[in-house]
Amino acid sequence: MELYTISIRTLVIYFVILVVFRLMGKREIGQLSIVDFVISLMIAELAVMTVENVQVPISHQLVPMFLLMTIQISLAYISLKSQELRKLIDGKPSVIIRQGKIDEKEMSKQRYNFDDLMLQLRQKDVQYMSDVEFAILEPSGDLSVIRKDSDPAISGKPSFLPLPLILDGKIQRDHLNDIGQDERWLRAELRKLGYMEVKKISFCSLNRDQTLFVDLKDD
Repeated sequence: MELYTISIRTLVIYFVILVVFRLMGKREIGQLSIVDFVISLMIAELAVMTVENVQVPISHQLVPMFLLMTIQISLAYISLKSQELRKLIDGKPSVIIRQGKIDEKEMSKQRYNFDDLMLQLRQKDVQYMSDVEFAILEPSGDLSVIRKDSDPAISGKPSFLPLPLILDGKIQRDHLNDIGQDERWLRAELRKLGYMEVKKISFCSLNRDQTLFVDLKDD
């Protein structure tokens, strides 16, 4: 009888976890933030307890699982509107290599050593450090690599990170500093393109040819 109960509870928890992670979204599977990781561990632990503790009603274990799911979904929706919360939950990317130069201070700050760097560069099929223009350590721990351009018509131009200059109607002043520009320059360039209100812009970045890419918020 106990074996039968365990089997039924296992099947129930299996389908519940499928539903929970489906509702939490694909991002939770492909790219876990710290909060996502903690919630995933807690749900996994609750699932094990549910299967093992047959004396405890299964509903007592399902309630905290759905509560965790609700917390995660709520934080995800709030973070869509709050850039500060996104940074708090997901963290910020760190530039490890900038314009071909390694930033040892940033590596030390992130407790990231040269063995880690070389390993992840090899995983990106990068054989020589001299081929790297930028390397960004993402909040997920993955290393994004931007190679130096081999096109002579482009390689002579100043290089910059393709970072957003406007997100959700807010100017990213630190990203402007990274490309050597300020808010006055950005607003002047937007006016040339016919964009008068920054708050109506969902996303803006600098293209390879130094022009602006602008996407307006959906009405």
